Amino acid sequence: VQLQASGGGLVQAGGSLGLSCAVSGRSISNYNMGWFRRAPGKEREFVASISSGGSSTRYADSVKGRFNISRDNAKNSVYLQMDSLKPEDAAVYYCAARLLRAILGARGVDYWGRGTLVTVSS
Repeated sequence: VQLQASGGGLVQAGGSLGLSCAVSGRSISNYNMGWFRRAPGKEREFVASISSGGSSTRYADSVKGRFNISRDNAKNSVYLQMDSLKPEDAAVYYCAARLLRAILGARGVDYWGRGTLVTVSS
């Protein structure tokens, strides 16, 4: 199973950016999907997750109300729409997959994608 994140880039504070994660090798229909990020000098942190059917989502408090996670099982993809970006959102963003069980943190994630860099200028 391969997860490929894309969509990162440079954006001004207050701007928006959309990330995509395309999964190959297996259908994601039974996988809970999530996004994590790692800022320079910091540990990887949970950002958002979505259940296999898309009916349930969770967000870190720091992004709640600004980020939206979604998925399209037909396209085997998961997305992260990021609005009202802040300099502290700058990080490498990773998508993650966990079979059947909810993503509550990095522990238990079955598959990780390569990250995509988000830079937010102030």
